[in-house]
Amino acid sequence: MLTGLAWLALEAKYLEAAGTFYEETLGLTGRERGANELVFAAGDTDLVLRRPAALPRGGLHTHFAFSIPKSEYDDWWDRLDDDYDLEEARFGPSRSLYLYDPDGNCVELGQQDVAGPGIDGIFEVVLEVADLERAQAFYEDLGFETVDEGDDRKRVRLHGPMALELWEPHLGIADARGGVHVDLGFETDDPAAALEAVRDRIGSLERESDEEVVVRDPDGHFLTFTAP
Repeated sequence: MLTGLAWLALEAKYLEAAGTFYEETLGLTGRERGANELVFAAGDTDLVLRRPAALPRGGLHTHFAFSIPKSEYDDWWDRLDDDYDLEEARFGPSRSLYLYDPDGNCVELGQQDVAGPGIDGIFEVVLEVADLERAQAFYEDLGFETVDEGDDRKRVRLHGPMALELWEPHLGIADARGGVHVDLGFETDDPAAALEAVRDRIGSLERESDEEVVVRDPDGHFLTFTAP
């Protein structure tokens, strides 16, 4: 149903500092610059930095993961280690490093099968939810598949256009937290079908047209279903 992650939007109090981090430290290419918003290309997904001037605001303290080629991992560690208190986690044969951006978002750079060079996509986003079972059912009806349930039942992991983790409030790896009022854009061939799959459980319907549907999920996250 949902075929791709079009964008992830984060709230940035000071656009200049946030933009410098993503452009100069992480090497992303700027695509659009406005008074209240910056847009960077992360592979085929846009990373949007947005001042809290209107709704949707963008996510606060959001944990998300960039894809990097496996061969570049050590170079990234050496590049960032002097200036950041990095943490590392292993997932089978793959490694990820963690650091924080100027607004307190936990940024993961993880080894993935991508071409690069540099950051080449977003492969995971973590949302904070109040009711794990409710949120899990909601996203499963949008076509996500549950692949892991934490032993403590504080989180679930689902696969779809990217990995989506749903966390009840707690601290994860590198003391990361799930994002609140996150703004996600999803590509789909049929925005109306995505809406009908969850219409009875959305928090609100913000906008509806043939090409784009914008809703809030039960936890207040903004979701846009947009035709490619």
